[in-house]
Amino acid sequence: MSEPSFQDDVLHELGDDGLAEIAGLLGTDAGGAREAVGTTVGAMTGDLRQKADVDDDEGQEVRRAVAEVGGAGGAGGAGAPLQGVSTLGGGLGGLLGGSMMAGVLAKVSGPVANAVSKKTGIPVATVSRVVEMLIPVVVAVFAKRAAGKGAGAPSPGTAPAPGAAPSAGGGLGDVLGQILGGGKK
Repeated sequence: MSEPSFQDDVLHELGDDGLAEIAGLLGTDAGGAREAVGTTVGAMTGDLRQKADVDDDEGQEVRRAVAEVGGAGGAGGAGAPLQGVSTLGGGLGGLLGGSMMAGVLAKVSGPVANAVSKKTGIPVATVSRVVEMLIPVVVAVFAKRAAGKGAGAPSPGTAPAPGAAPSAGGGLGDVLGQILGGGKK
């Protein structure tokens, strides 16, 4: 009846093994890991939504990354499936190669880790590791959701001209909202 939240999709994509790996890193159980993932994903997507709505270089970069994911054929799109939990522990290196969305998420990882650490009391270094593990999963969920949205998603390569203001309706910020869904408010 209702569509799963973006966080639920990330947890599903992460799977039991990925969740267990995060729980081990955090020294908690699956419930604690689920809560930490939810908080982290919420901070990541909230930051992306906020940046997508601003007409500056960061906003343009987020909108281009959303357009790339919306095309689902670019690097890191639906054509690049997650290769299993063993890839999660590999860090940001080659795993993210080429995906603009992964690059955008990597850029927000520091502020996200600081915010989540402040909110949860988990050390920043530990949260940073969780963020690193979640980036490829979040990119995979973005790609799957973008592929499923079809109507209203931008064509590959469609992005606002440099310096162009985000449109009031139907802009890439709206597409980001469609990909993320309503989420938990």
